[in-house]
Amino acid sequence: MKAVRGTAAALLALLAVTGCSSSTPTAAPQDPPRAPTPVSTRSGGTDAAWIQLMTPMNEGAVELLTMAADRSTDPRLRSWAKDLAAAHRAELGRMRPLLKQLGLPATNVHEGHEMPGMVTPGDLAQARAAEGAAFEKFFVLQIREHLEHSALVSRSEVDAGSEAAAKKLAAALVAARQGELDGLNRIAA
Repeated sequence: MKAVRGTAAALLALLAVTGCSSSTPTAAPQDPPRAPTPVSTRSGGTDAAWIQLMTPMNEGAVELLTMAADRSTDPRLRSWAKDLAAAHRAELGRMRPLLKQLGLPATNVHEGHEMPGMVTPGDLAQARAAEGAAFEKFFVLQIREHLEHSALVSRSEVDAGSEAAAKKLAAALVAARQGELDGLNRIAA
């Protein structure tokens, strides 16, 4: 039980301390950055934190993947990005009902936050401005970070979550991310 609490604390620390910062201040300059306000749910805190992070992470990744599927000059990368965008859309099709099942709002509680693995509007603007090899290099770095960090937080859900449906989806994401990273490494090598 102690290891589970430690893993839950690691997930919450990841969300609250290591990367969840707003690009537009919401508090007075002297106040430290705040984590999103917890929402009363029918689930445990780890489940809520995980699904509320993974949903916008996947949404941003889908936008970047779609861009790569349309713009990459490498046919292997285009095909891989197209397939991965479809897989992420399917995951979103499982995440959104889970938000509702857990009594969570459909709103993005991480809107405006800069977090490891989250493709932000700024990242998308930078990708749109890049072309050719510069675009592909940027894309590979961003999507690799997304895959690595979404696997990391999903492992925390598997270890510390309390809702069976959330843990099952998280386990599927952990397994998928390893295969997706392997595919990216083969293409980007």
